[in-house]
Amino acid sequence: MDLLATSEGQLFIGVAVGLIAVGGAYVLFSSKKPKVCLDPENFKEFKLVKKTQLSHNVAKFKFALPTPTSVLGLPIGQHISCRGKDSQGEEVIKPYTPTTLDSDVGYFELVIKMYPQGRMSHHFREMREGDYMAVKGPKGRFKYQPGQVRAFGMLAGGSGITPMFQPPEIWNGGVGFVSKEMIQAHCPAPASDIRVCFKLRKKYR
Repeated sequence: MDLLATSEGQLFIGVAVGLIAVGGAYVLFSSKKPKVCLDPENFKEFKLVKKTQLSHNVAKFKFALPTPTSVLGLPIGQHISCRGKDSQGEEVIKPYTPTTLDSDVGYFELVIKMYPQGRMSHHFREMREGDYMAVKGPKGRFKYQPGQVRAFGMLAGGSGITPMFQPPEIWNGGVGFVSKEMIQAHCPAPASDIRVCFKLRKKYR
């Protein structure tokens, strides 16, 4: 099983389990390819254009890309690193997974749960529209290639739920506490051409 890095968002109680058609995340573009913004070696600054409070400690952060036709450049299964400062002014770097698709042009979004003692949570809590976030990527050991496997099974829960925000709004996978019956109903059976990925995270940031 491969571990997928994720952001801190937590909007659902329990665990979402489902089979994801990974190939559906690819979009065919016209002859002019959109500009890719991420740099795996260097941090780049992105402007916060909208901050939406979703609950008392969860917010959605929308960051603008350089042009309306730019894409972040984040392959399936990869994540980004965000750099900020904690309450003591010390630098902190943490991994996150956007809730938007890489086919979304002109912006990307993060859903963040801000913990009281979280070091990076402090930075996000203090961010205001117009501020800039330093981002580097893509990062991660998981690299999907078309035809790599016949099917994926994906389980996500706790603050690991945010990668699951990228499937369509019409969700026909399972929702609730993970059980043997749920996994059997929604995930593909074990085989050499099957891969199951999971993210269940409670770590403070």
